[in-house]
Amino acid sequence: MRKILFALPLIFVFAVSASSVLAAPPKDKAAVSLTAGTRTDNLDWSIAGNTSGTNPNILSELQWMDIGIYQVKASGKLVFGDSSSRGDGYYLRGFMDYGWIHSGTNQDSDYSGNNRTGEFSRSNNDADNGSVYDLSIGLGYNTRFVLDNSVVDISPLLGYSKHRQNLTITNGYQTIPATGAFAGLNSTYKADWSGPFLGMDMAMLGNSFGLHGGIEYHIASYKGEADWNLRSDFMHPKSFEQFAEGTGFVFSLGGDYTVWRRWAVTADVNYQTWTASGGTDRTYFADGTTADTRLNDVNWTSYAYMLGFKRRF
Repeated sequence: MRKILFALPLIFVFAVSASSVLAAPPKDKAAVSLTAGTRTDNLDWSIAGNTSGTNPNILSELQWMDIGIYQVKASGKLVFGDSSSRGDGYYLRGFMDYGWIHSGTNQDSDYSGNNRTGEFSRSNNDADNGSVYDLSIGLGYNTRFVLDNSVVDISPLLGYSKHRQNLTITNGYQTIPATGAFAGLNSTYKADWSGPFLGMDMAMLGNSFGLHGGIEYHIASYKGEADWNLRSDFMHPKSFEQFAEGTGFVFSLGGDYTVWRRWAVTADVNYQTWTASGGTDRTYFADGTTADTRLNDVNWTSYAYMLGFKRRF
């Protein structure tokens, strides 16, 4: 993570140094883009046997692995204010995306001893359905530097984001004990991350080529909600929910190439890693009672490769 943090500014320094071969850059006070691509997510969480985090310290663990997603994304930015004519000014940017899950696997394990010992139940299942979406908006101040024949924008900002994964578990297969396939599995799990963030956007723009990137640190409230459809002792459609506080880091890097006037082809790579810990897992039983235990931690990683078009103004 630290390597990525230090690498982004170095990439921009290199790009600016090389930009002297470019013609005078166009003004760039606003832009909108539409991209599509592929994304891969991994998410896991575990709970303990009681609220103290013991008996055992890991009672149950769920993992969603290699969740393949087709994703579309719309984003935009605007520099406005008294100095916007020269590129300085208030900076507003945001995006929203939506994705369709098409592949992935799930593992559900239960343990009788501490530290994942005494595994007495494991199922390996499909997780090739569901959806994801993300929303983000940020406001800051953009400072523009003119270097040789390029412009460089630096934009610290504050923002708010929300991220949702609608995950599924189907086509059950019992591995421990090895009883094989079982019918009727169609459980769902919703993971929701939301909260404020502090970020830095950077961009370099020449006449036909540009680079852009960003770093964000998020403070996140996590909520999970599940419907375990084969558990007749659980309530439906909400069998249990989970709450925790966590953090997230988001990194992005991309490039643009102007193909006609202010229209450009744009490509992006995005990586994010989130974690929450020390929370509560609350189960709702069919008889109307509830029971709490400790949510140990939740971990989510995601990376995406996107390609599309950008229109500058």
